[in-house]
Amino acid sequence: MSAFRTLDDLPEDLTGKVALVRVDLNLPMSGGDVTDSTRIRAAAPTILELSGKGAKVLLLAHFGRPKGERSSTLSLSMVIGAVEAVLEKEVMFIPEIAGPVAMQAIGILRPGDIGVLENTRFWKGEEANDADFAKGIAELGDIFVNDAFSAAHRAHATTFGLAKALPAYAGRSMQAELEALDKALGTPEKPVAAVVGGAKVSSKLDVLKHLVGQVDHLIIGGGMANTFLAAKGVDVGKSLCEHELADTANAILATAEAAGCTVHLPYEVVVSKEFAANPASLRTCNVHEVAVDEMILDAGPAAVEALSDVLKTCRTLVWNGPMGAFEMEPFDAATVTLAKTAAALTSEGSLVSVAGGGDTVAALNHAGVAAQFSYISTAGGAFLEWMEGKELPGVAALSA
Repeated sequence: MSAFRTLDDLPEDLTGKVALVRVDLNLPMSGGDVTDSTRIRAAAPTILELSGKGAKVLLLAHFGRPKGERSSTLSLSMVIGAVEAVLEKEVMFIPEIAGPVAMQAIGILRPGDIGVLENTRFWKGEEANDADFAKGIAELGDIFVNDAFSAAHRAHATTFGLAKALPAYAGRSMQAELEALDKALGTPEKPVAAVVGGAKVSSKLDVLKHLVGQVDHLIIGGGMANTFLAAKGVDVGKSLCEHELADTANAILATAEAAGCTVHLPYEVVVSKEFAANPASLRTCNVHEVAVDEMILDAGPAAVEALSDVLKTCRTLVWNGPMGAFEMEPFDAATVTLAKTAAALTSEGSLVSVAGGGDTVAALNHAGVAAQFSYISTAGGAFLEWMEGKELPGVAALSA
């Protein structure tokens, strides 16, 4: 993919230049402290590279949902300590986003110094993608770098407007994400498999509709699989199931068949009368043997072995969502087993594996294989919209 500019397209020496860098600092907090610095670590290579080239680096980010009003509990001053800890550099907090106060702060910064501007969402112009608001911010800088793929599905002033107002570049994290996604669904090596799991079909209808025209194998797991099984006439007992979506599920299956996409549903399942850890009523059975008072909570071992064999024939895998109720043992078995297969195939070089979404990242960490996947996206909404085949405004603005 060469449709967008990266940091490689910048001069080696940026002394005297100001780089406005959109990052994701929407960090989890507890008791006033940041509990997970993953998003800072993701942006660190871009920030330090620009700083190393002598640019004054100004970070732009949103934090929570202040709805265009200032809020002391949602100020980005709260995350400065965590940013400094990851970058191992002093960082200046600037309580504005444009205007004389911000300009004065830039005057104080030396080449290579880093500043964090206040929460972009304190101003209504951010979410409205107001051109004048974006222009006001653009006056602070010479270049714009977007390193927040997680916010790329939003056409906001600091994800879209700034890219139109200044020379725009993809940061290292954004670049890695876009290159990985291109390998997965843009120009993938075939055959391609997709694992789509989770509780509800309704939340991933657009994903499923798009994927059946893109992949060779669609593996459906979790509560979603129950809805498809029920649509095919299987009695799923007390299982989580959206019975009202039977027609939609059958339409997706028909589209898949027409497109030459094989849909895989579990033929063997793990059931229980109650949703509890290692329940007494736990048993494994054929999908046609589920009793009226039982719930399907995971795919059975024989079904997972068959799915592992499918992955062995594929060259590319996209994964979003767990195969079962993975948060509770033993209903994590299908997710863990299939994830370990995908990880092993990736390690030996026969599979490109790209996964994304909150539940997915948690499940792969639980399986202990996250590090072995080719790429893991921490972006929730943006990753899902990409899987739906939608153009992401923040990405489109970079390639324009």
